[in-house]
Amino acid sequence: MTKALRAYCVAHPNDETAFHAFVDRFKSDASSEIAAPIDSQTDIEVINQLVADKVLKSSL
Repeated sequence: MTKALRAYCVAHPNDETAFHAFVDRFKSDASSEIAAPIDSQTDIEVINQLVADKVLKSSL
């Protein structure tokens, strides 16, 4: 997904063709990995820490 296409879609919210192109590209770029189920409290703690680290990095 290009930043230019995203910016165009934001600037032109009524352009359905551009929106559909954006969604198609977004879907094709998305990961199709399936995560294993959470089995323990340790898994929950690890996931919470990973999310907290990601939030902290994105706020810097």
